[in-house]
Amino acid sequence: MSEFSRMIDPRQITAAPVTLVASAEECAALAKRFSLVSIKRLEAKVSLEHDGPAVKAEGSINAEIVQSCSVSGEDLPVTIDEPVSLRFVPETNHRPHEELELEEDDLDEIAYSGSQFDLGEEVAQTLVLAIDPYAEGPGADEFRRKAGIINETASGPFAALAALKKDSSSRT
Repeated sequence: MSEFSRMIDPRQITAAPVTLVASAEECAALAKRFSLVSIKRLEAKVSLEHDGPAVKAEGSINAEIVQSCSVSGEDLPVTIDEPVSLRFVPETNHRPHEELELEEDDLDEIAYSGSQFDLGEEVAQTLVLAIDPYAEGPGADEFRRKAGIINETASGPFAALAALKKDSSSRT
């Protein structure tokens, strides 16, 4: 079961948007799962609409998280405001060895079996996809400087070659 499970029965869908708010315990469990320092707030407002046997979910996710700076490891507060566009479809009898052609619109389709789908889990998945894994805090450049990493060019794969070239030209 997901840390942020919100089961939806397509037969019970109304015109009113669905609002999902994670509790403090759910935020802590999701932060641990996604290797974040913390999730201070996670909310989503989603409108659900029948599309034949499928259900379209459109809305937005709003979250306040704290992640580690990818350079210094310092806490980095981040606000996320991400649109949500999903389509829940009943599971089909697809054979695993059968080749499928996917169109762009198929990429955000989530198959479900039974009479319900988990909107909360998909909101959590959308949140983690919206997080920049290489986010840098305000102290990243200073940390690089202290560590002797000036920039990517000075520390990248060609830095050693440049040093050799500089060394050989100083000998002549």
